[in-house]
Amino acid sequence: MTAALYECVVSHVRTTPLRYSFRHRTYLWLVDLDALPRLPRPLRPLARFEARDHFGGKAPDIRAGLDRFLAAEGVEPPGGRVLMLTAARVFGHVFNPLTVYWCHRSDGSTACVVAEVHNTYGERHCYLLRPDAAGRTATAKDFYVSPFFPVDGEYRMQLPEPGVRLDLTVHLERAGTRPFTATVRGERRPATTAGLLRAAVRHPWPTATVSALIRMHGVLLYLRGLPVRPRPPHRPQEGVQ
Repeated sequence: MTAALYECVVSHVRTTPLRYSFRHRTYLWLVDLDALPRLPRPLRPLARFEARDHFGGKAPDIRAGLDRFLAAEGVEPPGGRVLMLTAARVFGHVFNPLTVYWCHRSDGSTACVVAEVHNTYGERHCYLLRPDAAGRTATAKDFYVSPFFPVDGEYRMQLPEPGVRLDLTVHLERAGTRPFTATVRGERRPATTAGLLRAAVRHPWPTATVSALIRMHGVLLYLRGLPVRPRPPHRPQEGVQ
């Protein structure tokens, strides 16, 4: 597989206890963990894929970090390719609210999907998922992300493997309600030098922008009176911390 870029629109919709929504544009990479892009030296500050940014951060490479996590979950590492959807490190900075790994068997079938979540407190958590043929899956919420939601409820996700289009959805469900929905939608572009430069011009320093936007919207919600939920002690996962 040749690496691809996705020009994306990320949307967040909150429905309770108050209505609030926003959307922003960015770009994401889809890469094969066994064939990460090798950029010309002048472009390397625009995209670096480093093991320290994923899982425990101590494995020799990202694929090894994934395999360690799967082994800790009692899952045999898949023998086929692994596709990773993520934001690359740009100008030395990275922040990935969500990285998704589609793990394939040697026959090309999907063995599992891993969703790696980072919060703004420097913590990370991974969900091992078994989506159906349409990419639908569900899992209990086990990680503090937004300061306005406690750690309870369930995520219902649609994570089909990206093709010409990228179309991911994550719903949070609590007590029969759906108070929060996030979507990521985009169009596939070839990850050429020209394509990367166009994306970088449209979205300069995208990882820092995403990090700043999350904090800005958090401040706006707080000023509108949304109460902050205490952050519980983070429970490290084997193979992740």
